[in-house]
Amino acid sequence: MTEFEQWLASPPKKIDQQAQSAAQQRQLQLTKPAGSLGQLENVAISLAGMQATAQPNIEKIHITVFASDHGIVAEGISAFLQSVTAEMVRNFSRGGAAISVLAKETNAYLDVLNMGTVSQLETLTGVEDHRIAAGTQNFLRQPAMTIEQCQQALSIARQHIEKLKNNNIDLFIGGEMGIGNTTSATAIASALLAINPREITGSGTGLNQAEIDHKADVIQQALNKHHNEITSPFSILQHFGGFEVAALAGAYLTCAKVGIPVLVDGFISSVAALMAEKLCPDTKNWFLYSHQSSELGHQVILKHLAAQPLLNIGMRLGEASGAAATIPLIKLSCALHNSMATFAEAAVSEKA
Repeated sequence: MTEFEQWLASPPKKIDQQAQSAAQQRQLQLTKPAGSLGQLENVAISLAGMQATAQPNIEKIHITVFASDHGIVAEGISAFLQSVTAEMVRNFSRGGAAISVLAKETNAYLDVLNMGTVSQLETLTGVEDHRIAAGTQNFLRQPAMTIEQCQQALSIARQHIEKLKNNNIDLFIGGEMGIGNTTSATAIASALLAINPREITGSGTGLNQAEIDHKADVIQQALNKHHNEITSPFSILQHFGGFEVAALAGAYLTCAKVGIPVLVDGFISSVAALMAEKLCPDTKNWFLYSHQSSELGHQVILKHLAAQPLLNIGMRLGEASGAAATIPLIKLSCALHNSMATFAEAAVSEKA
């Protein structure tokens, strides 16, 4: 077994059940009817188990956006040109993207990893160059990645998260940028869950119904072409993934293995989370879910992850924007959990 295979097979870190139970007990003692704060209670309890403390906190938040291009764009599945990926990476660097604003407003640290834009980028502030190739291959014609490239994308993310672990971050948020990546994510999800892509193919960058139908047809043709080769989650990722989608999965895997809580973003990030769970069961124990995207397939993915997203406000941008938008809610969850008085402290009578 190679070192990579050993790492992939290594189990996620155990959730601290004692801390989680203590947090659960504290919630029952706070001056409110039990369960009345809904998911704000659940988030605090989950974080307590992840952080191994009865009083969880998220002061140090790190957001990484992984960027890459996709060969499948040649099949006319996107409303935007492939050049937009590199242009948006520059926009992230300048602070002009939605996630740039959200990170600044929530005091989260943001960086970008270029995993494989078609064009090589100049040196940009806040952008690390990890370009594996000039985008993936067209997966309607051949596998999107070689086995080595897929492993490389996972490993780059692994090294990135292991460095963040040394910085003692409290919460990791992963985002993605890549024209064509809803097609990649939909193909991955269709293969992992053995469902018809028409059931989960959405508008992505703003396709009309005829264009959505074409996108679903392309995915189905690719599934048919590679049917005999996609025999494992890794092979599905290799055949249909983007470098940034693989990196997201690798980041989530590493967070679970080293013990960093993850806040999952929208459709593409959730597909990467599902892939991480399929590659290494119980990885999802380290996930919190930010929002339900308006992208058609997201609800299906969330159901398979047994996820309870905090928000449903019609977002579908990606970039980790939905996850960043829920940071204030998670901070409030921790503040309520840690700072509310108990019935005994407040001298308030409990339920009869």
